[in-house]
Amino acid sequence: MMFAALSIKEWTAIIVLVTFALYIGIAWWSRAGSTGEFYVAAKSVSPWANGAATAADWMSAASFLSMAGIISFAGRDGCRYLMGWTGGYVLLALLLAPYLRKFGRFTVPDFVGERYYSQAARVVAVVCAIFVSFTYVAGQMRGVGVVFSRFLDVSVTLGVIIGMAIVLTYAVLGGMKGITYTQVAQYCVLIFAFMVPAIFISFTLTGNVIPQFGFGADLVSEPGVSLLEKLDGLHQDLGFEKFTSGKKSTVDMFCITAALMVGTAGLPHVIIRFFTVKKVRDARLSAGIALLFIALLYTTAPAVAAFARTNLLQEIPGKAYAELPTWFQTWENTDMLAWVDKDGDGKVKYGPGKPFEKKPKQLGETVRVGDKDVEKRGPHGQRLWANKLTGNDNELYIDRDIMVLANPEMAGLAPWVIALVAAGGLAAALSTAAGLLLVISTAISHDLMKKVIMPKINDKQELLFARLAAVVAVVVAGLFGIYPPGFVAEVVAFAFGLAASSFFPIIVLGIFWKRMNREGAIAGMVCGILFTGCYIIYFRFPQLVEFLGMTPLKDEASNWLWGISPEGIGTLGMVLNFAVAIIVSLSTAPPPEKIQHLVGSIRVPRG
Repeated sequence: MMFAALSIKEWTAIIVLVTFALYIGIAWWSRAGSTGEFYVAAKSVSPWANGAATAADWMSAASFLSMAGIISFAGRDGCRYLMGWTGGYVLLALLLAPYLRKFGRFTVPDFVGERYYSQAARVVAVVCAIFVSFTYVAGQMRGVGVVFSRFLDVSVTLGVIIGMAIVLTYAVLGGMKGITYTQVAQYCVLIFAFMVPAIFISFTLTGNVIPQFGFGADLVSEPGVSLLEKLDGLHQDLGFEKFTSGKKSTVDMFCITAALMVGTAGLPHVIIRFFTVKKVRDARLSAGIALLFIALLYTTAPAVAAFARTNLLQEIPGKAYAELPTWFQTWENTDMLAWVDKDGDGKVKYGPGKPFEKKPKQLGETVRVGDKDVEKRGPHGQRLWANKLTGNDNELYIDRDIMVLANPEMAGLAPWVIALVAAGGLAAALSTAAGLLLVISTAISHDLMKKVIMPKINDKQELLFARLAAVVAVVVAGLFGIYPPGFVAEVVAFAFGLAASSFFPIIVLGIFWKRMNREGAIAGMVCGILFTGCYIIYFRFPQLVEFLGMTPLKDEASNWLWGISPEGIGTLGMVLNFAVAIIVSLSTAPPPEKIQHLVGSIRVPRG
């Protein structure tokens, strides 16, 4: 009875505090005492533990919070994230993981430096790893801020700072050893948090407790009408395209999916996980186990997207502001949901018109009521916003990152379920952030300091540099989280494009082509990441373009190269990397005999 009376905020505080205490406790129990434990957990992790940790490391805030949110708005076009990320993991497990584990180095830059017998190649790989990891970690810290902002009534900035403190504690204390076992716990939390509300909502809407089956089942309230038919009808009634139709061009869809796929296979924080197991066979086994764990969430995400979109379209459009459910006003307080009454009729219009030009901010004006200053409101009781909407058929702004978090509230589930989703979102964001921060710290301490700048430092000094680098990385990551360049999944998509254009070709050629040399590797990485990074900056960061004295183009399909969006340009960057690396390698001296022999030995099954 005592727990039944708790509010959402109280439930969230309890569950989050319990899970945070668990994470820190595990980190203390498994704290690292050597560089081997800090970098690769002394290569002592079992396949099952590594599989769960890899799944948590890979399923970030983008997977937990933003992927279903983007699918709920993009419909069929959103499947690019499902196909790209899942296919990329299969590619990684089959094509790269066992061979990298047999090579036996700590990090991706370590592999690049040794395989290409060049400190210059190692430094370029370090720069690429840091660039990719910081881009990726921005999305994770934003996810942390979103969760804290809504469920604990704190600002996004304070939420990010709290997340920074937690991840810094167990990343710096435990290194890879602590992170691995913490991520096992985080996987259990995030998958439970994602599945429980999905099961409840699936049963409520369709009578089917398995969300994957409920996705295509008939509605309980309308026998003979499937969920997707209902959703298509709701979309068409409001002037949108059908949920099950696609709007993106085939070329752009292919390029985005390919960039996500090969980007996954080139992500340094995922690759490093396969260095933590005892044997090459364990690397293959843990990859398969991780894929099973990942599939559980990824096959559920489209159903969650459809459930959330259906509940949203049935509850909001056409209603007066005073009639809206309480969760609407609650999410308004986070600045991630907004309504502007453009025609003065007091009803919420929602259609395909252009939304806010930028994220809304409350006007902040107050009026005196008795002896108190209260927020000034519109004639229908609505909140007032400093920036207005554009477009003819849209009065509503919805941040896509809230759809998974708001879904249980839309469905009227119990407060403890809503709080559980918040804890799951934090687990997903923090687990990936920890892995990324470890990549950054090891790239600086091991690949830069130990291998290039100060080769004579001892084990203790190297560990100190690793921990100091992690502290700096957390601070920078927090700034990215407070001032993010876009939605979580969009920001993460940029990171995959950068990984696709920098690491993937060099790793594949390094494993499977003996003739690949250092000159080709350096030239390929530099050309690939510069081309991709400049393209993304040119279209998505106009202020920076103007600062550099150039005139930015509008981020519209008519201005894109061959119709390829910034999210998909990593595919062209990858092709450029392959082409440059091969041409330069064939035009310069072959690698030494011992390197060619090493490449041949990597692919030998035994010995």
